[in-house]
Amino acid sequence: MITVNAMGDNCPIPVIKTKKAMQALTGPETIEVLVDNEIAVQNVTKMASASGGQVSSEKVSDGEFKITVQMEGAPALAEEEETSCVPDARDHTVVVVSSDRMGEGNDELGKVLIKGFIFAVTQLDTLPKTMLFYNGGATLTAEGSDSLEDLKSLEAQGVEIMTCGTCLDYYGLKEKLKVGTVTNMYSIVETMAKAGRIVKP
Repeated sequence: MITVNAMGDNCPIPVIKTKKAMQALTGPETIEVLVDNEIAVQNVTKMASASGGQVSSEKVSDGEFKITVQMEGAPALAEEEETSCVPDARDHTVVVVSSDRMGEGNDELGKVLIKGFIFAVTQLDTLPKTMLFYNGGATLTAEGSDSLEDLKSLEAQGVEIMTCGTCLDYYGLKEKLKVGTVTNMYSIVETMAKAGRIVKP
């Protein structure tokens, strides 16, 4: 196992460090790359995959990601390409979800709509920076939610998922949170105050 520590490095440094480690291989080897943001994950994954590596990644903790690259040997020498950086696809939009349903009227329809809303967020060209969940919305980030896969996809792309801890306690879900982190009302207010715009379904 070869470890490449690119924590704190801005693009294209994580890609360059990984590429050098790959080029130094003399046989089959696994390279572990440590980075601190999802954009670096995307850039390293793109380069390593194009070089013949089998790539997987995981979020170790807030601000720490691990990319695992399995190589059969050094990549074949190819014409040197300019290392490009994927831009951060997030803006300063904050999505605020305060209920497990969308709109007023039929509750079952409301639940279908909120699931569709969260899926639609995953399809945006520019993703929100943060999604806040409180009151009934807290149930959407916990065990049993139909939206967990969509929310995990958003988190993997760098969207911060934050759920009100008081709300999780109230609903008995503190130990059942499955995506994102627990936050408090001060952080919720601060995040909303700093938002470029707020979207509320």
